[in-house]
Amino acid sequence: MVVAITEQRQSCVLRVKHLGVREYTPVWREMQSFTERRSAQAADELWLLEHQPVFTLGMNAKPEHLLACGDIPVIPVDRGGQVTYHGPGQMVVYIMLDLRRLGLGIRQLVEALEKSVIDWLAAQNICAQTRREAPGVYVDGAKIAALGLRVRRGCSYHGLAFNVDMDLEPFSRINPCGYQGLAVTQLSDLGVALSVDEVSEGWQPYLASQLDYTVRSD
Repeated sequence: MVVAITEQRQSCVLRVKHLGVREYTPVWREMQSFTERRSAQAADELWLLEHQPVFTLGMNAKPEHLLACGDIPVIPVDRGGQVTYHGPGQMVVYIMLDLRRLGLGIRQLVEALEKSVIDWLAAQNICAQTRREAPGVYVDGAKIAALGLRVRRGCSYHGLAFNVDMDLEPFSRINPCGYQGLAVTQLSDLGVALSVDEVSEGWQPYLASQLDYTVRSD
């Protein structure tokens, strides 16, 4: 599937790639490589995937937020934010945009990602909110989606993790996103029985709407 920009910016294209279930580090390195070597004419890309179990530490992460990691690997990475968990059943979205070309600021991108999830959840009759001091999406105070981004050479990478139908126990081994006692929830616990693939297909038009993209299939 490819998402194409609207008439005013027809030269920009967002290529959507479905990567399946992947180990964290190789995908992270691929994001870095893509961002480093992309030209001013390169199309933007959206990668949709799930990760094998892993804790990742953002550049501002404090070791005390790791409580009892057990056998789950811990990887320091170059995104913003604190510690989070990725695992099967979580929709991970990596969004690689040329922000300069789009005339888009990092805060605008964060808000677009959050709003796309909130609007999609509203279509499932779930009321969700954001918190200015703690980026992400929350349902009744419990976090359902986390954000962490990096901008290099005017281009974004990393992105969004949306809990769909996963084992939430590993979140109890950390202070999620650096907040002690932060509750975490997922779509399946809210009465919506959809797969990660179904959620990703349904959610993409909401992101496209936020960023003035239209969706078309190749």
